[in-house]
Amino acid sequence: MLVALYNRTFDEQDVPILARILQVLEQHKLQTVFYKEFYERLQPHIPFAATPRLFTGRKDLPANTDMLFSLGGDGTMLDTVTFVGNTNIPLIGINLGRLGFLAAIPADEVEAAVLSLVKGSYTLEKRTLVHLDSSVPLFDGSPYALNEFTIHRQDSSSMIKIHTYLNGEFLNTYWADGLIVATPTGSTGYSLSCGGPVVFPQTSSFVITPVAPHNLNTRPIVVPDDNVISFEIEGRTEQYLCTLDARTETIKSNVQLAVKKENFLISLVRPDEHNFLKTIRQKLYWGIDRRN
Repeated sequence: MLVALYNRTFDEQDVPILARILQVLEQHKLQTVFYKEFYERLQPHIPFAATPRLFTGRKDLPANTDMLFSLGGDGTMLDTVTFVGNTNIPLIGINLGRLGFLAAIPADEVEAAVLSLVKGSYTLEKRTLVHLDSSVPLFDGSPYALNEFTIHRQDSSSMIKIHTYLNGEFLNTYWADGLIVATPTGSTGYSLSCGGPVVFPQTSSFVITPVAPHNLNTRPIVVPDDNVISFEIEGRTEQYLCTLDARTETIKSNVQLAVKKENFLISLVRPDEHNFLKTIRQKLYWGIDRRN
């Protein structure tokens, strides 16, 4: 089995954990290919007998890669989506960060997780993506996101007006700081912090959530993901922010934007002892009395 390893940043306190992960992979005779920048940052801390196989992005990620390990938090996990694209390479997240909805496997469970992979006792969860169509090229050939698409004001404290349409039919004009279109996976991210609902990953839907809306009667809405959602933006400035997950582009108000369901899926690896209900109970403290 060939596994790719990706990390975008780590602290010195993470080095023993990373060393243990590499040791476990070696013990189970898993071949590795390192993200080049990760290897260069890691090399001063961990001795390597020889330079490992390296990759820099989607173009040189080996086609026979069986799995990609994301070593970090949820932001690190979102980065890996642009690496695998439509290759069907599954992703597994080892949490070195804080909350970890996507990177849900704690670092101290990595040995059990690797053993699950070797034994084949895991599930591949298929997750939908949101795809962006725009009248100008954006996001360097990777116009898709696992969590969400957003529009934001940029150069002014004034709110913006976002005229929103479903399959060409007018839905609403949002007077707000911005607007989020979240996938079911992204419903537990930015959308949730702005008052959106938690949606099960298998649900065929998008969540449209305004950011700090002027009209307090404007609430998040769940729509089927076979809709094309398009936008027209108005405001006191000419430039706005457009994001796909953690990637950001600056756009002008005359840029035409529409989002829809991407035509391919992303596979997330879940060891058999992990599932969505367990994750939300642990991360959101559901069913736990915190008064003591």
